[in-house]
Amino acid sequence: MSAGRNVEQQIPLQQRPPSLAMPSMAQRPRPEPGFLPVHGGFRDHFVTTPEPKYCCKSCRLVLCNPRQTECGHRFCESCITDLLSKPNPVCPADFEPLFEDKIFRDVCCYREIMALQVYCRSEKNGCKEQMSLQRVMMHLEVCPYFEVPCPMGKCKEKMMRKDMPEHLNRKCKHREITCEFCNHKMALTELQKHKETICPAFPVACPNHCSFSSILRSELSSHQHDCPNAQVSCPFFRYGCSYQGLNQEMREHEASFASEHLRLMTVRNTTLEAKVEDVKSELMERYKVLPSLSSRLAEVETQYEEIREKNRQLEQKLLGMQKLMSAHSEKLLEVEMELRELRPLRAIREEVEALRVSMESMRSIVSSLDSGRVGSSSGSPTLGFLEQQLSRHDDTLSVHDIRLAEMDLKLQVLETASFNGTLIWKIRDYKRRKQEAVASKTLSLYSQPFYTGYFGYKMCARVYLNGDGMGKGTHLSLFFVVMRGEYDALLPWPFKQKVTLMLMDQGPARKHLGDAFKPDPISSSFRRPTGEMNIASGCPLFVAQTVLENGTYIKDDTIFIKVTVDTSDLPDP
Repeated sequence: MSAGRNVEQQIPLQQRPPSLAMPSMAQRPRPEPGFLPVHGGFRDHFVTTPEPKYCCKSCRLVLCNPRQTECGHRFCESCITDLLSKPNPVCPADFEPLFEDKIFRDVCCYREIMALQVYCRSEKNGCKEQMSLQRVMMHLEVCPYFEVPCPMGKCKEKMMRKDMPEHLNRKCKHREITCEFCNHKMALTELQKHKETICPAFPVACPNHCSFSSILRSELSSHQHDCPNAQVSCPFFRYGCSYQGLNQEMREHEASFASEHLRLMTVRNTTLEAKVEDVKSELMERYKVLPSLSSRLAEVETQYEEIREKNRQLEQKLLGMQKLMSAHSEKLLEVEMELRELRPLRAIREEVEALRVSMESMRSIVSSLDSGRVGSSSGSPTLGFLEQQLSRHDDTLSVHDIRLAEMDLKLQVLETASFNGTLIWKIRDYKRRKQEAVASKTLSLYSQPFYTGYFGYKMCARVYLNGDGMGKGTHLSLFFVVMRGEYDALLPWPFKQKVTLMLMDQGPARKHLGDAFKPDPISSSFRRPTGEMNIASGCPLFVAQTVLENGTYIKDDTIFIKVTVDTSDLPDP
């Protein structure tokens, strides 16, 4: 079902979704960061001078991500982007105009360039290795001459990979070292500060200059409580005693001022008792207000529930009004469409009605003549003439009825047809149609016909909602079909126009999924049709069902499919 698809040479310039990528493209390893030049082509030292066909027509360097123009010249991806950003871009090689939709990724040239032999990028440091351009980064990951940064984050030095062990063991100022006092590991630059400030096992002197000359920093805090030269406050300072003195003098102060300390505690206790009574009185006053506050809170909660119920009812009414307005809008649209259909047929219908009136008149005349016939020979010719005329009118009326039915059928087809090479296909009831496809009731759907012009190619689209071939059960498959048209004898064959298939994103991001291809001229799918339509050609793996059903491509159980046929270079018939 995918005959005639030559995608490898026709990948469009814009980025393709992952679900549409070809197997050959998906299996190719992606370049690592740092491998591709920031701008322009590759500046590597090639073993042999690259052929001119591998060089960019703009920067003259070896092509990076080659792109081929309609006139056959190749450019780097960044170079062609710069050219397209200019007004009225032209090819610098032959000054032919450039069009973004006519530029494609040159996969074959890309593979040939990746296979070219180059010297290691560390050649200036002494590396003599040669490898294909595609394996440069793989080699640099192990090259002993490649300059790498020191793994110590704060060290900014770079050196060759083979010199890294010596740097880490002897030269790096940020190398890891162990404190000889606490065995804690740290950078060499932090060792001195660690000893002077936070090392718990580093010996320090007592700040009070007591008899202990060396104390571990971790024990200094506990030593301060027992140090005889430490300046301390009286334990009763909370009650008002303001005495301060040395630790060794505090016991004598406590013994001498015991009565004063007891008096201070009594005064503080009396003050606290008075405050407790004041707090009790205040609590009793607030407790009396609690019942009224509780009842008020219950009233507020009741009002809140009533407001919520009213709001819910209003939301339901609003939803019903919206549905009613939507139904009225659809009905109005149907009435407008019916009026549009009736206008072209008005002349034919009036002619038919006139014939009907004439026939009824003749029938009445014949009837009156039959009833009043008396065998007169003079009346027979007139009656025979009227019967012949009535027969002719019957035949004419039958012909008009047939023409009217044909016109109705053509109008039904033409009202949805387009003549500019673009099809917008609206597929309603997606879930039901998908289930019918899964149950093998209706495997595929055909769109209405569309045309490249009033006298152009006749085409349609065909979709398998549950997939076809390789995509059955996992993907949505989308195909393009060339149909037999009334003007095929005047058109060039085989069909050669570029075709773009697209699934429309109905979300705000508008991330449409698309694929494009040019027909294979030797495929039977694009020759002049001998039957109603040719074999379909397209994408069995167009989009994964998980991507389709988990994104914003389905809305109101409806999907939109767009098919565009390039008519820019199509000759007039």
